[in-house]
Amino acid sequence: MLDYRLPDMDGLQVISKIRELDANVPIIMITGHGSIQLAVEAMKAGANDLMTKPVALGELRQRVTLLSQHQRESRNLEYYEAREKEMGSLDEIRGSSSAIIELKERVSRFASVEGVESLPPILIIGETGTGKELIARACHFNGSRKDAPFIEVNCAAIPPNLLESELMGYEKGAFTDAKERKLGLIEAADGGTLFLDEIGEMDAVMQAKLLRVIEDGRLRRLGGIQEKRVSVRIVAATNQNLEQRIKDGAFRSDLYFRLRVLQIFVPPLRDRDGDALLLARHFLADMARRYRKSALSFSTNAERAIATHAWPGNVREMRNVVEQAVLLADQSTIDAGDLMFHSPFATDKEPSALQTQGNASDNPSDSSLDRVEREMLIKALEDAQGNVSKAARALGISRDTLRYRREKHGIAGPSE
Repeated sequence: MLDYRLPDMDGLQVISKIRELDANVPIIMITGHGSIQLAVEAMKAGANDLMTKPVALGELRQRVTLLSQHQRESRNLEYYEAREKEMGSLDEIRGSSSAIIELKERVSRFASVEGVESLPPILIIGETGTGKELIARACHFNGSRKDAPFIEVNCAAIPPNLLESELMGYEKGAFTDAKERKLGLIEAADGGTLFLDEIGEMDAVMQAKLLRVIEDGRLRRLGGIQEKRVSVRIVAATNQNLEQRIKDGAFRSDLYFRLRVLQIFVPPLRDRDGDALLLARHFLADMARRYRKSALSFSTNAERAIATHAWPGNVREMRNVVEQAVLLADQSTIDAGDLMFHSPFATDKEPSALQTQGNASDNPSDSSLDRVEREMLIKALEDAQGNVSKAARALGISRDTLRYRREKHGIAGPSE
């Protein structure tokens, strides 16, 4: 709070000095000689508000509270914008395998593509949990549109009858509950990127309208007459086989071929040699910091189990497994038995048999769960006539996991 008349300089000069030191601190100028001209000069100098004497303390308190609230909101916005950019960094794509190095190079090339008015769409394909959203963010925040909006939409989470109004927007009176005009998410992303996750779930009507936006850069709000030009980069992602969806009549072939001008395949974790352990250690450090459990580490058995697990849920599964282990940890070392993997041997009432992975012994355990697991391994190997690869596929696990569990239960090793 600053008076206008001061001994050595007036309040306007003081504001200029303050702004040189701090551009964000709220300033309220108080004066007994209020005028429109002074108000204009105060605002130009950087004051946030102007009050004339005598000042009512209740009104002063109200204005201070309002400015403080605006300052907090501004800081929150800056924080979230900075976090969004950080989450979109190429460094967030963690891994040292050749598959990930190649993926990062492709993302960097695609992000740097320039266009006069529009940029070609990007189609990201990969299994559930591989990190397709992270790749979409990297494509945006490492390109020329990094300071523009990045808006994401999960097409599977919005009912088909609402998805069109969410994406295209609508005019007042377009339907019964349209009491005012609403800006669609495509318009909101104008100048930036619109990320459409689970694009395979989009209905046929919206697919046709999306194709028009990609082809012509034009859209028309529901109930509208005039078309609006937009410049939006479309990044789409799916874990479905879109070519099969086209054969089934559920996806437009013209939209598919337009989307895959630039295509990125995100490899599953099982194909990323050495990355499983690297990611597990990263998640362990992150979760330990989040839940204030310092000095946590994996035992040798736990690291062996992590390296050999098939990870059908990929990175998302790993994050959840590590988080659960950290939350339940009662000592500084996390062992293989603390890792609750998804397993074809698991039942609704019993924990996964693969929790014990890494605790090798020469003889099978006496527990009923281990006996069931051993019997299933023997049966799978017999059905596959001793072929380890075929037996592993039948059980939904990797060959390394099958070998390890065969050794644990003392099952004679068949030929490869």
